[in-house]
Amino acid sequence: MTYIPKPKLHHPQLPTNKLGFTHRDYEGSISTLCAGCGHDSISAAVIQACFELDIQPHRIAKMSGIGCSSKTPDYFLGNSHGFNSVHGRMPSVLTGANVANKDLIYLGVSGDGDSASIGFGQFAHSIRRGVNMLYIVENNGVYGLTKGQFSATSDKGSKSKYGAINGDSAIDMVSIAMQLGATYVARSFSGDKSQLVPLIKAGMSHHGAAFIDCISPCVAFNNHVGSTKSLDYVREHNETVNKLDMMVDHEAIVADYAPGTVEMVTQHDGSVLRLRKTSPHYDPSDRIQAMNYLQERAAAGEIVTGLLYVDPEGTDLHDYLNTVDKPLNELQTEDLVPGSEALKKLNESLR
Repeated sequence: MTYIPKPKLHHPQLPTNKLGFTHRDYEGSISTLCAGCGHDSISAAVIQACFELDIQPHRIAKMSGIGCSSKTPDYFLGNSHGFNSVHGRMPSVLTGANVANKDLIYLGVSGDGDSASIGFGQFAHSIRRGVNMLYIVENNGVYGLTKGQFSATSDKGSKSKYGAINGDSAIDMVSIAMQLGATYVARSFSGDKSQLVPLIKAGMSHHGAAFIDCISPCVAFNNHVGSTKSLDYVREHNETVNKLDMMVDHEAIVADYAPGTVEMVTQHDGSVLRLRKTSPHYDPSDRIQAMNYLQERAAAGEIVTGLLYVDPEGTDLHDYLNTVDKPLNELQTEDLVPGSEALKKLNESLR
């Protein structure tokens, strides 16, 4: 992987957030992806989201696997913890890190090849265990690094750059995530930053397994007529079910005069999701309705984007395991060896 650092010099009057950080503090090295790649737009959205959330960069741990998508963590959050794992194994590495130190904010970045094929089982188990993370799949429907073969998320009947027709049924990552028990599920489009940034902010603030499937057209191999992951196709077939704002620390809620109803969802950390429904009958708190709606719109040839499902009372792996409040990597010998009296008491209770 080529590493091209960005210049250290910057304008002295760059805007800062509440912690005094600028956008530059959340950036990484210069991207080596193809010019116009949707993945770079996702990286920009992550940078913007972290800047607006006023997160200290060292509190974030970014994990990835193999593929174009898994290169992107090198292009954002250069001052954060990072680990680039092997193909499809990012979820287990993230799970292990989360078990050891639950005080970090975990961001898993993967692709449709990395998560829907070789890493499908890893993806499934991290979601069903409720690992506290935001898992982003940068979904372009092809294997970009190996010249454009169909991936497991390629729609049946879609055409490759070379004219081949995909005969296999597609794996719908958002439906799988909801079925497995994710408590925050969304889909977005790399070209819609106004939707993607608040979705990332809410996902990073959510307690439990949060998942975003982000359609990200591959400009080199999957941006042609006949592709269902191209820029034009997604724009023409996008069905947005809601528009999302996120407010931290109970900021004042201003009136929304746009058409449609407004629904407030308060998460465990006190942040508020403000949803303006553009589909009047859509309820993002109803998992079954959400899954049915996805199938209905898919049958009509539409791609549903927005916040698809959220459970504000979500739990995570540490809740299930009933771990101690202190991160496991900070436990000292006296914490792990309570002494002979405690052992005697335990033995007595088992007689």
